[in-house]
Amino acid sequence: MAGWAGGAVADPGRLHLEGRTARALLEEARATIADFLEVAPRQVVLTSGGTEAVNAAVWGATAARPGAPVVLADVEHSSVRDASFRSAPTRIVPVDGHGRLRLDRLAAELEGGGPPPALVHCQWANHEVGTTQPVAEVVALCRSFGVPLHVDAAAACGQCELGLAALDADLVSVSAHKLGGPPGIGALVVRRGLRLAPLLVGGSEERARRAGMENVPGALGFAAAVAGLGGGDRRRLGDGAARASDQVAALTAAALGVDGVRVVGDPDPAGRVPHILCVAVDGVEAEAVLLGLDRAGIAAHSGSACSSESFEPSKVLAAMGADPSGSLRLSVGWSTTDADLAAFAEAFPSVVAELRSLR
Repeated sequence: MAGWAGGAVADPGRLHLEGRTARALLEEARATIADFLEVAPRQVVLTSGGTEAVNAAVWGATAARPGAPVVLADVEHSSVRDASFRSAPTRIVPVDGHGRLRLDRLAAELEGGGPPPALVHCQWANHEVGTTQPVAEVVALCRSFGVPLHVDAAAACGQCELGLAALDADLVSVSAHKLGGPPGIGALVVRRGLRLAPLLVGGSEERARRAGMENVPGALGFAAAVAGLGGGDRRRLGDGAARASDQVAALTAAALGVDGVRVVGDPDPAGRVPHILCVAVDGVEAEAVLLGLDRAGIAAHSGSACSSESFEPSKVLAAMGADPSGSLRLSVGWSTTDADLAAFAEAFPSVVAELRSLR
């Protein structure tokens, strides 16, 4: 990205030398991203991030079938829920206590009367508790009913194998910052032969699928991140997943060593992405634990009301029947060290004990 800033800073849609140079850089980055995702470069529509990719998927699908409903589970990311509710009548499919979509209820929804859905959403993995969904089964089910499917893979991409070529979902959204890339860049992967009305209009960029001058430095950063994960070589991705699994196992042992702490989501690590752990802490507010950990130099996240820009408790945890006020999300990444894990193991018991003593 720094090299681009000192060189071909130009519109890749222009025919002069600088424009052609920028176009070559952009398409090389797109090919690297596509190779990592195991799709063709022309299937990759670059966006400003996962949220735009989600909105583009919803807009295009609902424009193709006006008035038809959108179907989703209430554990989907807020961008998926909000874009759907704004665009079409929306139906909710329940999940089990681990946050996993109930396939029987989805099948019943698709078999019911009325117009077929314009779109079904199925996240690859939950962004709060890490639970993975039966994506391949959902793809097959939707395909049998001729219903388009969007898969939100932002929480899983770069953390585990996706196999998008074999999956062949209609639409898949990903975000660069989730896998070590820069913020402000993502992609919507579109199945071959599927045509969507663009969300953003006013230009013919991205093969007329997303108007606006392309974010060349963002695409270069996205490509550099996936190259760092091994690109088309899947071994490095597997090594990273194994490392994350070991780190989360250490976090789990430290957390469950405190009385009154339990895993939220699938308790079997095989049923979650390797880098996310959500725990419930009895007898204390999660935000208070978060602040105590912050004082010890540990950044975590809670599902309670005021943990971010939102003033509402987590809809994901509520849909699972879990208490958002006592749930804490812990995640690891490329920068997580053994010292970080040791700091958590030392701080967490004392923070919880101190808070419980104040009751």
